[in-house]
Amino acid sequence: MNKIKDTTRAQESTNAIERLYITMRHLFNRGFYKPMGVSGETLRNALLLLRPEIYGTVAEEKTELNGLIYVLERLPEGIEQCRFINLTSDEGYSKSHFDAIIPPKRRRNCYRIDDEQMNIEITRGRSDIYDILTHLTFLFIESGKICNKVLIEETNKTIRDWQKLSEAANKSKLSQADREVALIHTANILGRSFVETMEVYQKLATKKNPERFLKIIYWLGKLAIEEETGGEKRIITFSTLLRERLGHHIHGEKWADQIKETLHQHGLLRRPVHIISANMHSVVNSLYAKKALSKEFPGEGKLEMFQQLSLEKNSALREKVLTAARKNGMIEIDDKSGTNIDVQIFDMARLGTDACCYELDQSIPEAEKPVIFVMDYAFGEQAYESIDELLKPYKRKKQKPVFLDVASISIMGKAGILEGGKGDLMIPTAHIFEGTADNYPFHNELGTADFQGNGLKVMEGTMVTVLGTSLQNKDILKFFHESTWGVIGLEMEGVHYQKAIQSASKIRKSIRDDVKVRYAYYASDNPLETGSTLASGGLGTTGVKPTYLITDKILTQIFNT
Repeated sequence: MNKIKDTTRAQESTNAIERLYITMRHLFNRGFYKPMGVSGETLRNALLLLRPEIYGTVAEEKTELNGLIYVLERLPEGIEQCRFINLTSDEGYSKSHFDAIIPPKRRRNCYRIDDEQMNIEITRGRSDIYDILTHLTFLFIESGKICNKVLIEETNKTIRDWQKLSEAANKSKLSQADREVALIHTANILGRSFVETMEVYQKLATKKNPERFLKIIYWLGKLAIEEETGGEKRIITFSTLLRERLGHHIHGEKWADQIKETLHQHGLLRRPVHIISANMHSVVNSLYAKKALSKEFPGEGKLEMFQQLSLEKNSALREKVLTAARKNGMIEIDDKSGTNIDVQIFDMARLGTDACCYELDQSIPEAEKPVIFVMDYAFGEQAYESIDELLKPYKRKKQKPVFLDVASISIMGKAGILEGGKGDLMIPTAHIFEGTADNYPFHNELGTADFQGNGLKVMEGTMVTVLGTSLQNKDILKFFHESTWGVIGLEMEGVHYQKAIQSASKIRKSIRDDVKVRYAYYASDNPLETGSTLASGGLGTTGVKPTYLITDKILTQIFNT
């Protein structure tokens, strides 16, 4: 008799991710759920089974501190105080007296409606909802741990540590001695050392709110205790308008129409367009900085100059480059559609003498000179919505549609690497979509040879597009990396970009079928290495070299076309 093979951790983790997303979709369609009720229990259990690397010790008794910082940077300030969290479409809050709260690491508008309610605008599709719900589930798990630690069983009383933390969190000002006493009690509640607790306190402290960490722990525990002892449930709701609008490309269509109208106004609609998905600084700096800052950096290499431009204190240098760019063909489009995707358009026919750092063949007629279109990063499924709408022909009343002459589409971004370290490079030859049978092989105009001899490790192969970077764990990633898939890295947009490109070029015929595509990523983290996940911190200046190296290769190919 054949023995039934036990499921592997990778298979269990895959099932957990599938359950998470099926549950999230069900709850979204339902319109509301209670995170600590039966509905939320499925999400919590799946996340605990999955144990994502980014959430560290979420499945253990002690509080996960790095994961907490990571989540708080992506959720609006004050959300831990809110019993009611409402996910909405763009429903006009910007026209009210409410000030938008924008998380440091996520471009989304949030509004504190009152003491108990936070509204979060969803304008970037399902990936945004998955991201928020995953982070909130982590937050509720951690708040439950605090509650379990401080509530005395079979009573509504709390331990002394909690009483002391409550006193400190409700004081308007703390002395150094009071603060350290409060942190000792907090450390005991969290199951962490005083040193670890002090480090997180310092990372979260601001001039305006120096005791932010103590207040966050207090409110996480307070709402959980009140729910446990008084039945005051926390509720997450999805507005009717959000449920009606999701998936209909409302924001992507507005965004694309504004761009095409701008191209029309400047007489650029029929010119060859090179689309680049990147940040809002590397292309403009690569094109203009060396000439614009020739006095400031006369003999230095480009890397040193780019590193200086990346520093927050050097805003005057950045403004000088932008001024030169505006005089030499750059058109800026600030997003008004709700996509949070800003755009820069560079008209290569308007380059002044000795303004650009790349040589354009002067024999090219003006009507054929390239237009470089740079769009800020999309988020997950939003990549499909934005590119799909952009590649559609431009339509005006009583006029024939104008098809864009898209010559190339280049995607540059950050990704998790599975063999290497922060700053190393990944050149994909195909994208596969996690949890589905979808796969997108393509010819990449960029290759390993383009990046040799720069001191960075360069990987070439398949990349997996994940539903959310915060849900990955070592078991799944090891399977992808070590199996015949041969995955070199993970990111969130590749499949969605390529799906839009292939449908536009191969099926809809709205752009040429031989459009050139370029994909290149640099490593923001290695989720297979403990201490190297996204929760371990940003790249800092480590990201400058790979960012500008990839940008240079893309621009060199465009100018040599």
